[in-house]
Parts: sequence; structure tokens; C-alpha cells
Amino acid sequence: MNNNSLTANDSVKLTQYSHGAGCGCKISPKVLNAILAQCKTEFPDPFLLVGNSTLDDAAVYDIGNNQVIISTTDFFMPIVDDPYDFGGIASVNAISDIFAMGGTPLMAVAILCWPVNKLSAEIAGQVIEGAKQACARAGIAIAGGHSIDGPEPIFGLAVTGIAQKDQIRLNCSAAVGCELFLTKPLGIGILSTAQKQGILREEDRLTARNLMLTINTIGKELGKLAGVKAMTDVTGFGLLGHLIEMCEGSVLSAEIDSTKVPTIENLGFYMEHKTFPGGTFRNFDSYGHKVAPMTAEQKHLFCDPQTSGGLLVAVTPEGKQEFLDIAAQYGLNPRSFGVMKNKGDFAVDFVKS
Repeated sequence: MNNNSLTANDSVKLTQYSHGAGCGCKISPKVLNAILAQCKTEFPDPFLLVGNSTLDDAAVYDIGNNQVIISTTDFFMPIVDDPYDFGGIASVNAISDIFAMGGTPLMAVAILCWPVNKLSAEIAGQVIEGAKQACARAGIAIAGGHSIDGPEPIFGLAVTGIAQKDQIRLNCSAAVGCELFLTKPLGIGILSTAQKQGILREEDRLTARNLMLTINTIGKELGKLAGVKAMTDVTGFGLLGHLIEMCEGSVLSAEIDSTKVPTIENLGFYMEHKTFPGGTFRNFDSYGHKVAPMTAEQKHLFCDPQTSGGLLVAVTPEGKQEFLDIAAQYGLNPRSFGVMKNKGDFAVDFVKS
């Protein structure tokens, strides 16, 4: 190993070694669509229940006897400076896709890209240990993986899960009248950018860390509820990006009350300092034309790329109380911030004040 590489005993700031941060480094929806448009080959598999067509969180494969296998992968560059936390957050984020489908994770394999001439193997080991601890909290093991030497640190997981076929929840199956809920507040991208700029206050750093390390385990319980019609997790495309996917897949529109969307406390300080990630503007450039006119503040909040964000859940009025009862068991008290409506001029509109 190069003698100039940093070790665990040195003061390491992992975010200095990556040009992006967390899910904010995702390719924008517009560019991703351009890439996928070049892919012409499709293998027709009658057992593949969920593939690319619905832009869902994970692939779903029918193995018979009302059981399905769920498969997903997610990886990114550091969103925090601490190696242990980076491994944990990346793992929680990847596992979330299984829960967002209403499934239960079975196992994971790790994906590691490491700049071995800049950062020591010991630091990479801390990333892996953080990942193993997070996976253990989710009830699974890291069963293997693959690593390469590269210019920037990257970590993530490929995760396999299982579910009953009739308990899978898609992002494209919302119904008119469904109320919208979020299980985590927005603002992670704003805080992570503040960290890179060196102005993130310690109490807000801990808030962001704890949110990103919170596992969306509730998803496997929500999949059992008939009143939960659609579900997805909110990550790099921001609330609006993932809500638009839900609307377009369901051939509906949504109307949201921006005053009721949950956001992290103390964001005002960072918004005044304009700590907005580049992903916010890439997101808006990709789908802003599908949304009713917004204020600058709404754009900065609702297009903010989230890392290990919460679940976006569409619930029927009849199933609302059962949903809230389950949420309370997980220490959550979400409130409705919008409703699904018949398709209108915009995919997402706002309640007029």
C-alpha cells in the first residue's frame, strides 16, 4: 500500500474524496431515461413480475406457491465523513428497497470501490464493519461481495429478499382518494451539503445521521395491509421525483399541501446559506415541467435528493387508521400531506393557500 494513504489513526473526512454524496450522486432522471432508451433488447420472462417497466424499487421474481424473490442493489459515494457510519447508511439505504416492496430481506453481498493509494485498508474495514452492524440490525448477513481499486470510495449492497406474492406493494398501484404519507422528514441533501461546506452544526449532524441509519422495517408490515395501495422509498430523485413515478405509473395526479410535508428541524439556517446539492437542480431540470409552479423554497425542499429516506405510502381512507396504528407501533406519527386524484394537467399540484 502507498505510504501516503491515510489510516484509521489519521483524521479522515471521507466526503472530501468524492465529487458526489450519497443518493445525491445518482444520475438524473432525464439522463437515466436517455440511457435506458438506448436499450432495445428485452428477454421475455413470464416469472419476472416487476422489472424496468414500472421504475420500481426492486425486481420481483415469482418462484411459485405465492412466494416471490425480491432483488435490488444500491451504492454511492460517502455522504458522511465517518467510515463506520458511511457503511451503515449505505447498507440501510440498499436494504430499504426490499422493505419498500413489502418484503423481508434475506441476505446481502457487498460492493466496494476503494482508492487504495489514498485511503488505507483499515478504513475500508471500518466501512465494512458499519455495514455488517447495520445488516445485523435488519436481521441479515453480508454473505460475500466484490471489491475493486478506484479513484473514489464507493460502497453499497446487492440485497435479496422474499415476500408473499399478494403482499408485494408497487409504486404504480395507487388509487383515487389515497392519502399520502412520509415516514421520514425531508432535508438530508441540504444537511449533507452543509457538511461538505463545513457549516453543519453538531446537533443537526446527529439528526441526519440517526435518520439515515433508521431502517424502514415498517415496510414489511405495511405490505400486509389491504389499505396500503402503493409504496416506494424516497431517495435520490427527491420527494417529487418519486411521487411523479407513483402518479405516472398509476395514471393519476397528486395534490399536496406543502405546509404538511414533514421536514427536518433547523433547515431554515442552511437554506439561508444556500446549501443545496447539485442533485436538486438536476432533479428539477428533469421533471419540473410535470409539476405545477413552485416557489424557490418548495423546489429546494421537494427536489432535494434524500439518502436512506423514508417510505412514501398511498393509503385508502378506509385503511388510514390501521396504517396509523402500525406506524405508532414503530414510534411514528405521520400525517397526511396529500391525496391522489384523477389525472390532471400536472402530475403534482399544490393546495392553493
